Amino acid sequence: MDKYKLYQVDAFTEKLFGGNPAAVCPLNKWLDDSLLQKIAMENNLAETAFYVKQDNQYEIRWFTPNVEVDLCGHATLAAAYVLFYHENHAENTIVFHSPRSGELRVSKQADRLMLDFPVDEFCEIPISSEITSCFDRMPIEVYKGKTDYMLVYEEEIDITNIKPQFEFIAKLKARGVIITAKGRSVDFVSRFFAPQSGIIEDPVTGSAHTTLTPYWAGKLNKTELSALQLSERKGYLYCVLIGKRVEISGQAKLYLKGEIFI
Repeated sequence: MDKYKLYQVDAFTEKLFGGNPAAVCPLNKWLDDSLLQKIAMENNLAETAFYVKQDNQYEIRWFTPNVEVDLCGHATLAAAYVLFYHENHAENTIVFHSPRSGELRVSKQADRLMLDFPVDEFCEIPISSEITSCFDRMPIEVYKGKTDYMLVYEEEIDITNIKPQFEFIAKLKARGVIITAKGRSVDFVSRFFAPQSGIIEDPVTGSAHTTLTPYWAGKLNKTELSALQLSERKGYLYCVLIGKRVEISGQAKLYLKGEIFI
C-alpha cells in the first residue's frame, strides 16, 4: 500500500470557510491518469491539483471530480500555498508548467500570493436561444473564450438574483459559463457555473479572470481591478492586466493536512 500527502486549502479568502477549497496532492512521479481521476472524485472538490517536481519547476495538473481541465487558478494558488508554507520551497517565486497551459508563475507578495497567467482569447458572438435558455435574464453581450462562455449583464443585482437553468448549461459545449457585471463596491463581479465539468457553481474561479480582466480593463479603461465572485462563500481577487498576461492575487488558508492510502 502506498501513501501520499494530501492538503485542503481555501483559496482567494482571508478567512477559513471562505473562498474556494482545493485539494493538493504532491507526487514524486506521475500516477496513472485513471488513478488521478479517482482521487479527485473521492475528494469531491471543484479541483484537485497534482504536481511533480522537475528540476527547478513543478509540473501541475488539475482534475474536477469528472474530468481533467486545462487551467485552474484557485487550485494553482492552493498548490503554491502548500509549497511555500508546508513543502519548504525556499524562493519567493514558483514556476509551474502545465502540459495544457504552459508556464505559470506564482509569487509571494506580503500576505498575498500572485498568479501570473496568460490572458484568454475570446470574441463576441451572437446571443442565441441556446444561450438565453440557460438563465432567466437576458445578457447584453455574449463572448466565447478558449474554454468558457462569458455573459455580460447590466447590473450587479442581475448577477446576484439570476436563476441558472443547469440542464441547459450542461448541454453547452464548453467547460462552463461566466456571468459578470460592473460592481458596486468593486470594479466587477462574477459567478461561474460548470455542471458539464461536475461543478454546479464554483465558489471562486481564478482562471475565469483571464477572460474577465482583459474585458473589464477595456470597458473601464484601467489595468488594475478589484473583483468579487458572488458565490455563497465569496471570493476576493485583485487583478492586473500586463500585456498578454494577467496577474491574479489573493490569500489562502490551510484547512486540512493528511495522508491518503492506495
